[in-house]
Amino acid sequence: MGGRGSSTGMSDNGKPYGTEYKSLLTSGNIKFVIKKDGSATAPMETMTRNRVYVTLSPKGEPKYISYYDRENKRKKQIDLDKPHRGVLPHTHHGYEHNENDSSKGYGNLTDKEKAMVSRINGVWKEKKDVVWTR
Repeated sequence: MGGRGSSTGMSDNGKPYGTEYKSLLTSGNIKFVIKKDGSATAPMETMTRNRVYVTLSPKGEPKYISYYDRENKRKKQIDLDKPHRGVLPHTHHGYEHNENDSSKGYGNLTDKEKAMVSRINGVWKEKKDVVWTR
């Protein structure tokens, strides 16, 4: 799990890939991670096709669910704990969450996204006591 994603080389902020995130649990194509410095930001990139990342808050609760495109760049993120213009949970589209671009703004969850949130919450509820050590 790299600096802003899984890859080789250096992140934009000068950290070697593989140093910013710690993987706590993998369930199918879902990987639960926590940022090592304590802040919670979702990975921007991945090297694993079809991977879904769940970024945990410093308190160990799911904060973001991130999806990636064919170039392994973040294409969508579901925010689970902070409302955006009164919507919670909500989906941001695009690599950088460009709210001013109507095609990459934010919105309500689809039925498929709601099912993923439910699946993730169930897995984390079942496994949290085993893997959470903070």
